[in-house]
Amino acid sequence: MQAFETIRAFVEGPRLDLPGCLILDVRLPETSGLEFQLAQAASGIQLPIVFITGHGDIPMSVAAMKAGAIEFLTKPFRDQDLLDAVHKGITIDRRSRMEAARLAELRECFASLTSREREIMGFVVASQVNKQIAGELDLSEMTVKVHRAHVMQKMNAKSLPELVRLADMLSAATNRA
Repeated sequence: MQAFETIRAFVEGPRLDLPGCLILDVRLPETSGLEFQLAQAASGIQLPIVFITGHGDIPMSVAAMKAGAIEFLTKPFRDQDLLDAVHKGITIDRRSRMEAARLAELRECFASLTSREREIMGFVVASQVNKQIAGELDLSEMTVKVHRAHVMQKMNAKSLPELVRLADMLSAATNRA
C-alpha cells in the first residue's frame, strides 16, 4: 500500500508497478477528487477509483460513477465495504493489465508480419479461400498457402477461428485508440 499526502505527491511520486486501486476523498486540499478523477482519465492513468466522503450527495456520486468510479462510499462506512471495493478495484486493474499485456503481445506479432502477409491475413479473416485470394492478388495458390501458414505461425494462431478473434481484438483496440 502507498499513501500520498496530496495529489501532487501522487502525480510526481514513484508508484509500484502492480495492480492497484486509488482511494480518493471527494474533498482534497489542492483540487476536488472528482476533478482529479477527470484529469487522471485524460492523462491515461487507468487506476480504478473508490471515492470516500463525509460530504457527498446524490449528484456527486452519480458524477463520480459516470466518470468511471467503481464505488462511492459515504462516511461512516463499514470497513468491510471499503475492503470489498478495494478488492474489486484491484481485480479490475489486474484484468486490465493482463489485457493490455496480451494486446501488446498481439501487436508485436502483427508487426512481425510482412506487408504481403498482412494483406493475406485480411482476406483470410474475411473468409476468403486460398483460390479466391490467389485470384485477387494474382498469385499462385501455393504462394497464398505459404503466406497463410506464415501468418498463422507469426500470429500464434492454432486455428482460423482463433486468427479471426485475434484480428477482431486488434481491430477493436485500434478503433478505441
